[in-house]
Amino acid sequence: MNYTDQLGRKICLNSTPKRIISLVPSQTELLFDLGLRDEVVGITKFCIHPEKWYQTKTRIGGTKNPDIEKIKALKPDLIIGNKEENRLEDILELEQIAPVWMSDIETIDDALKMISKVGEIFGESSKAMEMVSKINSDLNEYFPKIQSNNSCIYLIWNEPLMAVGDKTFIHSMMEVFGLENYFKNGERYPMLEEDIYSEITHVLLSSEPFPFNASHLPEIEKRFPNAKIIFVDGEMFSWYGSRLLLVKEYFEKLKNQFSPTIPK
Repeated sequence: MNYTDQLGRKICLNSTPKRIISLVPSQTELLFDLGLRDEVVGITKFCIHPEKWYQTKTRIGGTKNPDIEKIKALKPDLIIGNKEENRLEDILELEQIAPVWMSDIETIDDALKMISKVGEIFGESSKAMEMVSKINSDLNEYFPKIQSNNSCIYLIWNEPLMAVGDKTFIHSMMEVFGLENYFKNGERYPMLEEDIYSEITHVLLSSEPFPFNASHLPEIEKRFPNAKIIFVDGEMFSWYGSRLLLVKEYFEKLKNQFSPTIPK
């Protein structure tokens, strides 16, 4: 059976994979929600969902530094990775062990295609299509604009401060929620200078990859004097697998934290 991944690479599988390694947390959760259990033999240390897998599955290092020898010992017949989350040099080495299917996610449509294709590979197309249909329905349903003229920054890192630009999955999720990304025409992950951004109306502080908390508020408030600062669940904005099934409920709760006018 031949499959084409989201990088346009063709992989050949003799049968439905029975020993799978996932190098991406959101795709690990997807495998679980598609009904795979014993087939998944290795996950990364960042694959925290589902918790039972995090506690019992063999962990093969991180997304950027997988333990190649440990992976080899698990004798996988398929490895699943992602262009942004995994390094090219690791993928090239892992291809010497087993076929590697890569995702490339910048938009919601990319995510839905990934879910469909993963379902096909593992003989779970029906479950995958049900999932895609539900996510489509949830995200296409009208979410009231938070305000008609907002200017938002989504921060993912501290020291230095880094934000999310366009051509990213998080940017697509911001658009669904009705937020105008301040960095929509530039770098994918712009680094903020020491400037004061008085025109920003909302700052979203993500829980990952950097875990922002209340101790960071004084500096953020100084840099964004007119913005309402809101802590957000990074998984809901950046995980592009089955976690998308939870987004509608999360967004409905989150919108209550937004004001229709710029805070004084």
